[in-house]
Amino acid sequence: MQSTPNQFDLQIPDWNLIEQVYITSPATISKDGPVVLETSAGRLLLSFHQNYVRIRTEVADSNAYGMIKQIEPAIPSALLIDESQCVLNANNWKMVIQHKPFSFELFYGEEKVISSPSDGHFVRQNRIPPLAYTNNGWMFSFDLNHHEPVYGLGEKWGRLDKRGQIVRSFNHDALGVNAEISYKNTPFAWSPEGWGVFVHTPAPVSHAVGYAPWSHRTYSVLVEDEQCDLFLMRGEQGENLLAHYTELTGKAPVPPDWSLGVILSKAYYKDVPELLDTAENVRKQRMPCDVITLDGRAWQDTQTRFAFEWDPNRFDDPAAVIKKLKAQHFKICVWEYPLVSVHNPLFEEMAAKGWLLKHKLTGETYRYQWDQSAFGEVLTPLPESGIVDFTHPDAYAFWREAHKPLFDLGVDMIKADFGEQVEDDNMLAHNGDSGLRLHNVYSLLYNRCVYEAAKKYCQSGPFLFSRSAWTGSQCYPSQWGGDPQADWGGLAGSIRGALSWGMSGAPFYATDVGGFYKDTRDSELFVRWVQAALFSAHIRLHGIGQREPWSYNEEAEQAANKILQMRYQLLPYIKQAVEAASVSGLPVMRAMPLAFPSQRALWAFELQFMFGQDILVVPCLLPGGDVEYLLPEGEWLTFPEGNPVEGGRMYRQTLALSEMAVFVKKGAKIPLGPSVEHTEMLTGQSAQVGFWPDMALEDVK
Repeated sequence: MQSTPNQFDLQIPDWNLIEQVYITSPATISKDGPVVLETSAGRLLLSFHQNYVRIRTEVADSNAYGMIKQIEPAIPSALLIDESQCVLNANNWKMVIQHKPFSFELFYGEEKVISSPSDGHFVRQNRIPPLAYTNNGWMFSFDLNHHEPVYGLGEKWGRLDKRGQIVRSFNHDALGVNAEISYKNTPFAWSPEGWGVFVHTPAPVSHAVGYAPWSHRTYSVLVEDEQCDLFLMRGEQGENLLAHYTELTGKAPVPPDWSLGVILSKAYYKDVPELLDTAENVRKQRMPCDVITLDGRAWQDTQTRFAFEWDPNRFDDPAAVIKKLKAQHFKICVWEYPLVSVHNPLFEEMAAKGWLLKHKLTGETYRYQWDQSAFGEVLTPLPESGIVDFTHPDAYAFWREAHKPLFDLGVDMIKADFGEQVEDDNMLAHNGDSGLRLHNVYSLLYNRCVYEAAKKYCQSGPFLFSRSAWTGSQCYPSQWGGDPQADWGGLAGSIRGALSWGMSGAPFYATDVGGFYKDTRDSELFVRWVQAALFSAHIRLHGIGQREPWSYNEEAEQAANKILQMRYQLLPYIKQAVEAASVSGLPVMRAMPLAFPSQRALWAFELQFMFGQDILVVPCLLPGGDVEYLLPEGEWLTFPEGNPVEGGRMYRQTLALSEMAVFVKKGAKIPLGPSVEHTEMLTGQSAQVGFWPDMALEDVK
């Protein structure tokens, strides 16, 4: 079956030409439990579980890629049938299915959870078909109440509420945060009304979420595949739905303590002297920092990468360089991507073994051509390359084991970049999947492989930074938002990306503090970005050009250093937050609908967020310091000053550059640690010294 990317995005389909699915014979209950529905488009299997109902085609999916970690046991069901409908009961679940055409209502107890579209049509029965099989794949639609928002669907830079949007779950090298395309996607969405929908597939999925050109009162899912596997979830609120989703697809392990400190990066340190000078200046300036990053061009030769090789023209003794950095108490991060240049002997070696993706028509190794328009003076053009085939067990094992010399040398962390390049339907994987079907899930396989290498060989604890991600990638932390424009819109988009990814089951995130491209050395923007990033699971200063605070003006340096010091004082609190997120599936950065499900007025304030359980953050997103926010009900204290503020009210204020709009619930105790320059200075009881507001930050030593 051929799939035309974004065909439904470009036009309003002629619904009269789309054949709806009908039930063709009475439902039956199979021996192994699922209800069997014979339809005009093939057999469907339906099963009830404690927290969700599963509807899937009978076609077996041999390439499930481990996206699902654990499925709840099925609940036995009872079946009542007449000519026009069947009624299924399973404990508290009840589903009423109409036969011609297929439609349904799903209840839990007396409450309706979700149902087929109620949007009728003057001429035909339904404006949007409840269930259809098209030449683009399976379409499944359900009703939206007129007032309900919808959240999730991965890392997106626009409104958190996806209502009114058409979103395609398809990973892109987005080259920024300014459009619908993004690096991290998952076909999972939920509503505070108490339902969630998850499409278990590696294939592209289009979501018309109350998309007005189709129907503003209907959610339509187009699964661009011959197979369809849907989970319809119920939960009292977003917290419960994220718990169900992450129980199904996996939870994030707790990252090592040092990863919660400051990560310093740049595209890129051109040679060893620049790298070592930067590290020396960090310590000389007493800038708090734990990790220094060697980006792609910092340690690899661009023409021959990627082959786990140090550029011999600049690194005649990489062990000595790492030893010097370790002596200054730095952890080391190095960059990689899953492509091998045709100019490296490794390309021919891997091609001969069938370890690179092949051309579907010729059977030869696929040679990927980069779009050269994205490159310039700093980001030099990349060579023609082969793409590692992670579906080949031997290729997967080779790539994982090839990391061992890096970790043995003292590398602590991998920045796993790219992973969005499997886009051509002419690509063919070892397991038989086409490039289009492999495209999204390739990120998951890549993330998993590199994380397994770190888990196996890294002495300081496994930690991964990945840019591209799919369903299940939250199991291999952490992710960062890629390449924002260095302006105020880039900052706002990055925060929305973090919150949207968090509402999609991934608890940890970092942004490129200061922005990645089109840097204008805006000192005010840099400080505001540092202030916002203080309250994220991970914090990395990164971009084209310097991101050290002293590279801006003196006022910015002082303000930024104050924030970075505060980051280290808050490490005990941050550690508690990431540990809780690992258990619950809730993100460290919690958007208002997640944090305050009963205070609907707050949901409109999409850029303020809770950091962990007790800290409310209002990032400053305008030059001049103007902020506007709505405090949740109750009593609050400004942080770190400790001044009381009444909740349940809207506020506008203008912040000085050193000021933040940050608040703590009255009565909460924020654990504090000492002011240190890196986490190696924290040992035993010295990691926590007191609690705020009993102790002011300036009293912490």
